[in-house]
Amino acid sequence: MNFKQFFPFLAWVGELKDKNVLRADVLAGITVALVLIPQSMAYAQLAGLPAYFGLYISFMPVMIAALWGSSRQLATGPVAVVSIMTATALAPVATSPEHYIALAMFLALLVGLFQLFLGVFRLGLVVNFLSHPVIVGFTNAAAMVIGLSQLSKIFGVSMPGSASDHFMGRIWGVFQQVGDTHILTLFMGLGAFIIMMGLKKYAPKLPGVLIAVAVSIILSWLMKFEESGGAVVGTIPEGLPNLEVPLFNVDLVISLLPAAIVIALVGFMEAISIAKAMAAKTKDHIDPNQELIGQGLGNIAGSFTQAYPASGSFSRSAVNLNAGARTGFSSVVTAVIVVVTLLFLTPLLYHLPQAVLAAVIMMAVFGLINFKAVKHAWRANKHDGVASIVTFVATLGFAPHLDQGILLGAGLAIGMYLYRTMSPRIAFLGRFEDGTLRDISVHTDLPVDEKVVAVRFDGSLYFANVAYFEEAILAAAAEHKEAKFILVVGDGINELDASGEEVLHHLVQRLHDNGVTLVFSGLKRQILKIMIKTKLIEHIGKQHLHATADQALEAIYQQLDAAADGEVYCPLRPGFKAENYQRVEH
Repeated sequence: MNFKQFFPFLAWVGELKDKNVLRADVLAGITVALVLIPQSMAYAQLAGLPAYFGLYISFMPVMIAALWGSSRQLATGPVAVVSIMTATALAPVATSPEHYIALAMFLALLVGLFQLFLGVFRLGLVVNFLSHPVIVGFTNAAAMVIGLSQLSKIFGVSMPGSASDHFMGRIWGVFQQVGDTHILTLFMGLGAFIIMMGLKKYAPKLPGVLIAVAVSIILSWLMKFEESGGAVVGTIPEGLPNLEVPLFNVDLVISLLPAAIVIALVGFMEAISIAKAMAAKTKDHIDPNQELIGQGLGNIAGSFTQAYPASGSFSRSAVNLNAGARTGFSSVVTAVIVVVTLLFLTPLLYHLPQAVLAAVIMMAVFGLINFKAVKHAWRANKHDGVASIVTFVATLGFAPHLDQGILLGAGLAIGMYLYRTMSPRIAFLGRFEDGTLRDISVHTDLPVDEKVVAVRFDGSLYFANVAYFEEAILAAAAEHKEAKFILVVGDGINELDASGEEVLHHLVQRLHDNGVTLVFSGLKRQILKIMIKTKLIEHIGKQHLHATADQALEAIYQQLDAAADGEVYCPLRPGFKAENYQRVEH
């Protein structure tokens, strides 16, 4: 039995015997914890939970995901996008604050079970349904929604409506209250921005978030900020959360499962993209399915300790890597420090202004806005660009229901992909002067042969486009009435399904009845296997299947030579030179 398959942390735990590795991981773990503690409290409020629940999500999921994942530097825990998606999923369902907390734990369980299912059955490729342009559009919109959602805390005014109400209307309501701004709250928020931005620019190695939090707590205490009407974090329960079995209800499964699936996929997409980016620098191997298992187990474990769904964090993973983390033990250290904080240090956080937590969120998410990526997607492929822009607009329009925006974008991307593959490029070929076969629509002066038509099909033969292929071949036969052979250059055909096989069967027969032979070249192994299994290869004739286009054309012209009882004029033949042939009508 390969224990490392079930306990992947065994692959690196032995490296901790090296004092240099151990020291690097301990320092990295401490550094990440200093960022995680204030950040987690901010994200918990983004998820609609009391701030201290951010600490609850910051030890068990962090540790389990590191031990059972495949990335050595991925920092799991609360993230902004998943936090706001959690809030929008739970707000319409929860009936009380206590019920909301129970639903958050249940949602974490559903997300973890779905991720674990995908990982165990090695279905990590399912995340490919969320294309990169769709993720780019979604991330840009989500970052704007999350950032704007914190404006009320910066100004010290109320956020009108409920979490499930239309987002833009609520933001407009915030701007209408600007005249009621609480000056000290605004001062705290702007001060936190100045500290974090200044340290990021002039002293990037210092923990800017932690320093901003520490300074604001001291100022809040000295200025008696709470007594002047400022909102602070307040009392945080000391000690670890109680172990509780998540609420389970069949009706809740039905109502929350769609949101859980989207959160699981979006969260994992974020985690695996970070892990792969770091692995490119560290030369480590990332197994997406093992990462799914790690993330799934982390969320399942977290659901028993009052945690809401967790994922991999861009910012904290970068901190972890830059701090020198060598193994997943750095995340174990981070989790231990969070536990120590919960046990002994929570009174220190009482005077932390809510405006500072809002500034922490805004600093984190505005760094995710990247409109250049949308522009790049448009330049690469206009269909992808459209999918990215539509996802961006839809996500903003549906806010706070962000899952609807990404589902629409994913559906559009898949639909546009199917649309593209329904009419793939078909090139009619002629012999170029260097001996290669080229598209005659590009090189209009290439010699062609009315008796032989060579066609290159750049697409798979499956249910969505096989009718297009059939029409193109029949149109070629109708246009070249003297054609005896039609060669399909099939190097670009990667798939043949049952619909494609059926159409090919009838097409071969239909052309044969009209005196035209269909010949194939360059078919891949997977295509030939299907042809053999369905006996299509016998219907076509093995003699009409060739490894290369040149071999196919040589065989075709040999048959034409034999029929004409002499060497015929053959402009598509390999090595053809017009001056070497005396034209023979055939």
